[in-house]
Amino acid sequence: MSPADKTDHITGKVWFVGAGPGDPELITVKAQRLLQQAGAVLYAGSLVNQAATLYAPDNCEIRDSKDMTLAEITDWLIAQARQHQTVVRLQTGDPGLYGALVEMVQPLDTAGIGWAVVPGVSSAMASAAAAGETLTLPEVTQTVILTRVAGRTPMPTGEELEALAEHHTTLCIFLSITLLPEVQRALLAAGWAEDAPTLVVQKASWPDEEKIVRGTLADIRELCRAEKINSQAMIIASPALGARYWPEIQHSKLYDARFSHRFRKAIKP
Repeated sequence: MSPADKTDHITGKVWFVGAGPGDPELITVKAQRLLQQAGAVLYAGSLVNQAATLYAPDNCEIRDSKDMTLAEITDWLIAQARQHQTVVRLQTGDPGLYGALVEMVQPLDTAGIGWAVVPGVSSAMASAAAAGETLTLPEVTQTVILTRVAGRTPMPTGEELEALAEHHTTLCIFLSITLLPEVQRALLAAGWAEDAPTLVVQKASWPDEEKIVRGTLADIRELCRAEKINSQAMIIASPALGARYWPEIQHSKLYDARFSHRFRKAIKP
C-alpha cells in the first residue's frame, strides 16, 4: 500500500461527547475514557470548561472551535479521523440539545466517517441541582419543557414561548438570558403571576464561577442585571420552585406505604 493509500484509508471514528454543564467531574466515565485515548479533541472553548480536556493524553491534538465555521469544524474532524482511531468533539451539556449535531454529522456521513454520541448532563438538570430544586412534583407539575426564545434562530409555528407557557408546567429556557424582557412578557401573557418564582443559574457547576439568582417574574431581570449575568445562564420558571419550604406537599406514591408494587405489598391502615 502506498503512502497516499494510507492517508486516504479511513480508520478513525468521531465521538460527539457531552462535556456536561462545566464541572469536569460531571463528565461521564465513558466520556473520560474516550478523552484519555483520543488522538484529537475539538472542544467548544466558548462554552466548555477547558479543564475537561485535561483528561486527554499529552500527545493529543487539541483544538478550540470557538473561532471556526461549521465547514472548518467538519473538515477538521474528517482530517483527524483519517489520522487517529479516536477523535472527540467535546460539546457543552448534551450533544443532542442545541448542539448542532445533525449539521456536523451529515458531512461525516458523506465522507464515510463513523461517528457516535455520548450523552452528557444538561445545564437544565445541573441548574436545578445547584439550586436544590425539583423540576417535577406530584400533583403540581409532571412535565418539563426545554425551550428557548426566538432570536436569530426563529421558533417553529406553535412553539412560541407564550404558547408553551400556557401549559403552566416547568420551563427550562436556554439561550435566552439577554431576552429576559421577552421571557417576562410571554409568561405574563400566558397567565403567570408577577410574583411567580423564577430562577436563573449562570455557569451551573462551574467551580468558583456559578451564580444563582432567585426572584419573581417581575424582578428577575433587575436581579440578574445587578449580578452582571448576561450569558451562559439557564432560566427556570416552574410551579414547583421553592417547594421545599411549603408546609405540605403531595408525596410520591412509589414510597407510600399504602401503595403496592412488585417489590412491596401495601400496608393496610
